Amino acid sequence: MKKILIILFGVALVSVSLAIAGGIADEGSGGGEAMKLTSPEFGNNEFIPEKFTCRGKNINPALDISGIPAGTKSIALICYDPDAPRGDWVHWLIFNMPVISRIEEDSAPGKQGINDFGRDRYDGPCPPSGVHRYFFEVYALDTGFDLGDRVSRWQIEDAMKGHVLADAELVGLCKK
Repeated sequence: MKKILIILFGVALVSVSLAIAGGIADEGSGGGEAMKLTSPEFGNNEFIPEKFTCRGKNINPALDISGIPAGTKSIALICYDPDAPRGDWVHWLIFNMPVISRIEEDSAPGKQGINDFGRDRYDGPCPPSGVHRYFFEVYALDTGFDLGDRVSRWQIEDAMKGHVLADAELVGLCKK
């Protein structure tokens, strides 16, 4: 009798565990795939080709966005280096992008903000020493923004509060 109860209790625990795990996996997915950011030029946590750095053509790499949720009205992108000597160093800001699945190489399909070089464009990786990480973060938003010119990262992030439907990131590496 004890063996039967132990077996039944074990089966019940497994059933409950599977039900809980299934509920967690479904939570927040909305039945669709999670948003994902990739590049045909480099993989996540791989080195960014020189062409897209300050030592190359200094143009942005192509980026592919998949799993954009329904209800998305615009897309924003922030690219920064958290390993810079003074902390986060912004290399590229774009907002009010249309809902697109690809940002083409050497393109700016939205309004560009001011990076930490003081320019409204992409400025590629240019680490002074060692290996640095470059985070490309993309956001699906339920609205667009009228932010004017010379917009900073902080203004874009402040405007996005409460409007992010999904986000994704891709990390590229670069060394001197």
